[in-house]
Parts: sequence; structure tokens; C-alpha cells
Amino acid sequence: MKIAHLLLICLLALVGATSFAEGEKERLANTVILTAEGVANLRLEAVTAEETVFEETVFALGRIGAAPGHRAVVSSRVPGRVVTVAAHIDRPIAKDAEVLVLESRQAGDPPPSVRLLAPLAGMVTVVNVVPGSPVEQKDELVEIMDLSEVHAVAAVPEHLIGKLRPGQKAHIRVAAFPDRVFEADLAHFGAAADTATNTLEAAFHVPNPETLLRPGMRAEFSIVASSREGVMSVPREAVQGDAAGRFVYVKDYELKNAFVKTAVVLGAQNDRFTEVTSGLLPGDEVVTRGAYSLAFAGKGSVSLKQAMDAAHGHPHKEDGSEMTKEDIAAAAAGADGHAHDGGTKFTPLTMFFAGSSGLLLVLLILSLITRKRTAA
Repeated sequence: MKIAHLLLICLLALVGATSFAEGEKERLANTVILTAEGVANLRLEAVTAEETVFEETVFALGRIGAAPGHRAVVSSRVPGRVVTVAAHIDRPIAKDAEVLVLESRQAGDPPPSVRLLAPLAGMVTVVNVVPGSPVEQKDELVEIMDLSEVHAVAAVPEHLIGKLRPGQKAHIRVAAFPDRVFEADLAHFGAAADTATNTLEAAFHVPNPETLLRPGMRAEFSIVASSREGVMSVPREAVQGDAAGRFVYVKDYELKNAFVKTAVVLGAQNDRFTEVTSGLLPGDEVVTRGAYSLAFAGKGSVSLKQAMDAAHGHPHKEDGSEMTKEDIAAAAAGADGHAHDGGTKFTPLTMFFAGSSGLLLVLLILSLITRKRTAA
């Protein structure tokens, strides 16, 4: 029985070694190796794969508008003519600051003047008059907006409204600032759906202390409908390939400036991340920025032999496998122009297989002898 166990252990070791060798060969075949300059030129960046909270989102388009109560129009209660204009477009103005001065049409020498003041603090967004302009009571002379908070309105398709409720967070992006994400909570829904587009408004009050967001800007909304914990995910830009074959590039654990093309199976995705159900392990460093360029880099600018030599400190073959003493001697002979008897070439893997096979044969013979003695 002990011999049978040893036989099984050796067999498993042999199979394991074979699988490891095949896996290592496949890994090296799918490795892109660059110089330090190549990595810098491609501006490669990587993140560490880890299990995080994954958000299921609802996507919608919309626009930025003025927050309720944050817009004011300056007009005059008396007709007249503009004398001076103190408000300038795209300039901040304080509450009760002078906006403009009117000369009234009432009789007088000089005619009486009227100072119009800012009803709120904010940014001057519209100026419709210049000195000398006639003014009537119905005219909108100057518009002021308080942009410290804006109103972002998403047009959500009706069939997705059931997934949303007030208080849910949204990630909001605008084309003017593609690298910025503005976050806000869902405040309320519109009173009626738009029958032309079959959408319902979802409104968000967005803090805007830097006044980057301006009314009229087109916005993209990713509204968080639910979340799951312990999900392996990577940034969407890391995933390459077509629908039938998705892959990412993982930093090699051994070779410098080397990246391994790794097949992955994907799950759900949101505006920022893609779920990976198979192919990655926690701790893998996955290329994000520059991953698309790596897909067209071929085998890279550094040979596998050069990379393996640098990593291990001794020479390797062109396919990255170990060189025996005979291989080294043959390479030296080729370099100095003299022929040498290379002899039989044994790699460490070949020697392992030969040793394992011999041990298996000995154990098999011992097992047969033991069985014969038992039968006798």
C-alpha cells in the first residue's frame, strides 16, 4: 500500500510539473516586454486588482440648469435711459452692489436718477444694455446667477424609473471637464413624463463651489441603483479585445517592464468599472492607461532572452528556457568560430522527467515483486 501511495504521489508530481511547464510557456508566449523608455512613452499606469464594492448604475443624459431661487433679473419700475453700467458679464457681484444707474423720464434739471442694485450675490450672466439704452418697465436689463449650487436634471427612460428613489447617489460628468466627477443625491422626480421622449426628469442639486458647472451644459448621469460587496473589478479602460475574447495586461511578477496578456471573463459593468468573474487574482497589477496601445505592441521592444537573462543573471534560450552547459558551450563555439562537441543536451525539465520516469519504473517493479511474494 505504501508503494502504491508513493507511486500516486510521483505521478501527481509529474502531472503537476508538466502543467506548470505548459503554463509557464504560455505565459512567456503572451508577454510583451518593453524598455523603460517604451513604458514612459506609452504612459502606462496600473492599478492593483482587489475585491471592492461594485455599484449597479442607471445611465441617463441631461443638462445643467440654475438651482431654484438662485437666479435673479434686474429691471426698472420706471422708464428712462441708462447712464452707467457697473455690472460686467462673467464677473462676480455682491448682493446690493450697484448694477446700473438710470436717468428717469420725469421732469427735472437734471432729471432724477435711479440706482438699481443686485438682488443677490452671484455671477453676472447677461447684460442687455449699454450707456444710453432706453429702458422700459418690461425690459430684463441684467441677469445674475448664484452658481455655488446648480440644478442637474437627468432624462431617465421610463422603464428604468422603478430602480430609482430619492436619496440615491449619482456620478455626473460634463464634456468640459472629462477627468472630473461631480456627485449629488437624487432630490426629486418630475411631476409628469415627457411623452415625446418617454423619459421622466430626475433632479439633483449639485454643489459647485468652483463654479465649473454652468447652466446649459450637457451632462451624463450614472445613478447608483444598488451595490454588491466582494466583487473583483477593474477600470473599464483596462479591458481590451472583442466580445468573444476579452483580456487585460498584468504586470509580470518576475520580468521588468513586462506585461502578460491575460484572458478574463467579465460580468456587469458601470460607468467606471467592469466586473471580472474569472482570470484575475487579488494583488495582480492591471494596466489601465496605455492598455489599448499595448494591444498593438506585438512582442515588445526587448527580446524574451534579454529579459530572462537580466532577471536571472545567467543566459537563456530565445524562447526564455534555461540553457544547459552544453548550450552555453555551443553558443560560445559559435561566437569564436570553433566547433565543439555539444554532446547530449539536457534541460532541467528533461532531467526531472527522466528522473521521475526512472523512479516510477523502480516503484512499479517493487510493487510487482511485493504482489508476487504476497500471492505466494
